[in-house]
Amino acid sequence: MHKRLAVAAAAAAVGIAVAGGGLAVAGSSDDEGTLSGPQARAATKAALEATGGGRANSVERDSENGATWEVEVTKTDGDTVDVRLDAAYEVVVIEGDSDASESGS
Repeated sequence: MHKRLAVAAAAAAVGIAVAGGGLAVAGSSDDEGTLSGPQARAATKAALEATGGGRANSVERDSENGATWEVEVTKTDGDTVDVRLDAAYEVVVIEGDSDASESGS
């Protein structure tokens, strides 16, 4: 009985660890994937407030210019910008989106 309980507990722990690890990998991706979750929502809200509205296209972890977050926003006038935010969701810099300007050339 104790052996079965120990095996079941170990299996449950492995399942939780695998699920948690999967979430960590998905949430901390450094590639071009868009992040989600409460921190990404807070970054999106701050970026949209900084740009006066628009549509958030992506949210990524960032390290340029001392930023923690990068939110790509298409503003209401159609221009696309990268809003870089620090860990407290304060604007570090708003720059024209280089990917958007390269594809428009």
